[in-house]
Amino acid sequence: MTLTIRVIAPDRMVWNAEAEEVVLPSSTGQLGILKGHIPLLTALDIGVMRVRINKDWIPIVLLGGFAEVENDKITILVNGAEEVSEINFQEAKKNLETATSILKTAENNKEKIEATQQIRKARARLQAIGTQKD
Repeated sequence: MTLTIRVIAPDRMVWNAEAEEVVLPSSTGQLGILKGHIPLLTALDIGVMRVRINKDWIPIVLLGGFAEVENDKITILVNGAEEVSEINFQEAKKNLETATSILKTAENNKEKIEATQQIRKARARLQAIGTQKD
């Protein structure tokens, strides 16, 4: 009894595997999907998707997109995605500090929006690394 989960970014297939459960960072909050879920189309936010295979949870950073759930198949189209093995903790921490500093000194809405997006990406990366260590 499994779900088929595919995560597709513009440049590659990020994930294509079977799992028992997935938790998605939807634009309205965390969304858990199990076998037999009703059909659904939802927008995804920047955040960490968690996939449960057996008893292990695998985090993947999603950089926004959409997910479709139908007949125990989940297709996730994202702007970008990163597996934990691709993330450098020190770099993510530095990016968070830099973006936070830029946000504090931002002079217009464009700078504020860009800095906020960078903060959200850095936090998602750090959350995924922390989730993996648990």
